[in-house]
Amino acid sequence: MITTYNPEHLGDVLMIILAPNANQQIVTTNKNVTRVSDLSSDKTTGYNIFGIGEKLQIRHKSGQLTLTQEQIDIVNQELKQAGFSDELTVEPTKLVIGYVETVTTHPDSDHLHVTETRVANDKTLQIVSGSPNIRENIKVAVAQPGTMMPSGALIWDGELRGVPSAGMIVSGRELRLPGAPDKPGALILPDDFGNVGDSFNFEKAANLYRDNLVDLNY
Repeated sequence: MITTYNPEHLGDVLMIILAPNANQQIVTTNKNVTRVSDLSSDKTTGYNIFGIGEKLQIRHKSGQLTLTQEQIDIVNQELKQAGFSDELTVEPTKLVIGYVETVTTHPDSDHLHVTETRVANDKTLQIVSGSPNIRENIKVAVAQPGTMMPSGALIWDGELRGVPSAGMIVSGRELRLPGAPDKPGALILPDDFGNVGDSFNFEKAANLYRDNLVDLNY
């Protein structure tokens, strides 16, 4: 679940993104809530909730939000009052520390690689990477499906040249870290940056390049 709020450009509306947009959508508005769903499956892909800023105490904020349990409870009450049955839950960030366990050559590319990357003790993802410095046994930043990047781009499951890829191994440039080089390449994290599965800590990462803790020789 991705939640964003941009009062300057969109007004007092909380946008909730639950899944990629379907090819054919249904848009249903009841009271102050608009539901977007997949025509073929009736699966909810998102909600827009209008006039909720004061209730959530977010009128001073802008961009992607991480809602508390109390705020989620308020959102669920708004959905219920509008006649919608979905019940949302608090979700941790999808941008986490991962560990690249294996790297193999992509069967249809001379520059892409297929990785098995662990993102939790009990969870490993197949992620296709084009990073020239990708290799086994490194810690990296992983945008799992359902991540909103600092640019506003949304990361979902996909395919690269016919091979499924569940998310993305990201660069310092894509994370907009200070001092990150303007070139492709996975952000390889120091071993002591955090544990696999931990949320990516932007504050801790702010000095990675300034303190020469990232190898740029690739």
